[in-house]
Amino acid sequence: MKFVRFGDSGQEKPGLVDEQGKIRDLSSLVTDITGDALDGRLSESLKGVDISALPLAPEGARLGPCIAQVGNFIAVGLNYADHATETNAEIPKEPILFNKARSCIVGPYDDVILPPDSTKSDWEVEIAFVISKRASYVSESEALDHVGGYFICNDVSEREYQLEREGQWVKGKCCPTFGPIGPWVVTPDEVGDPQDLSLWLDVNGERLQNSTTRNMIFPIKTLVSYISKYMILEPGDIVTTGTPPGVGLGMVPLRFLKRGDTMKLGVEKLGVQEQRVI
Repeated sequence: MKFVRFGDSGQEKPGLVDEQGKIRDLSSLVTDITGDALDGRLSESLKGVDISALPLAPEGARLGPCIAQVGNFIAVGLNYADHATETNAEIPKEPILFNKARSCIVGPYDDVILPPDSTKSDWEVEIAFVISKRASYVSESEALDHVGGYFICNDVSEREYQLEREGQWVKGKCCPTFGPIGPWVVTPDEVGDPQDLSLWLDVNGERLQNSTTRNMIFPIKTLVSYISKYMILEPGDIVTTGTPPGVGLGMVPLRFLKRGDTMKLGVEKLGVQEQRVI
């Protein structure tokens, strides 16, 4: 199933994408699309329901972030070897973890706002997932049982803040609007193997990133198991898993976002995002 949240910012309603690609309003059946609800509760609520009889979302309704009540927003760095190489970084021996702020989360078609003094803001298409069942010291064989769904994240990054100013990467990762997620969260049964999905990103219509999740250094089952050794993953925590090559930081000459640019990005089975840079 594909679950979605639609409506004005802060007033989103839960929805479901039907077989015709239309959004059905689920607010009479469920409160919202949350991590713990994705642990079977949403699917149970829809058993025996005639989806075609549910009301349609208003035509042209804004799509909000696909997950409500996000807990931690965890990110993985340099998880594609060719991305590490293009940025002159060492290929990691263990997953590199950092945090993005929940306050940077926006919808998949919302504008991305450059900080006033930004000169090196960059794009990153990624597959992300939401935890639906508490995970602590889980094995890789059990890890995917704790994932409630998958979605797209654009891990927008200000490289000067991230790499040229003292401190941790979070400085360049947490600016407002730097975390578009959605358009949908797709349940694992519909995604199948998350390590066999293509992903891509265009800037102003030019294809700059084009890869597959097969190229991850650390697959999602490894990430869940690894992270759960260092913190308890709770329902509603989201993890974005790293980007393939093709970012502005890896180009010669360097290339970064400017006002008026448009980013369009997609992951197979998970839909498409598009953001205007303002």
